[in-house]
Amino acid sequence: MEPGVRTYLLRIVNTLSVGLFWLAINSTAGIMYDHAFVHEHISRGNIIFYCWFITSGIAFFWWIIRLWSKPIDFDEEETA
Repeated sequence: MEPGVRTYLLRIVNTLSVGLFWLAINSTAGIMYDHAFVHEHISRGNIIFYCWFITSGIAFFWWIIRLWSKPIDFDEEETA
């Protein structure tokens, strides 16, 4: 496989896997452990969850922008 195409496909796989992992963590903490919903009052778990959600979301999107802003050299030759 050509190095440029390999790099492109690895970026896609990395983005999807980290994104799905991020969604799974936040869905588990928020929905399954009931930290995403405010019932009678805001609890400490709600505050921690939403701080984590916003901070990790910003870090995730920063990582995606940094990853995809690097140019891919599709013209380089494969060395064997």
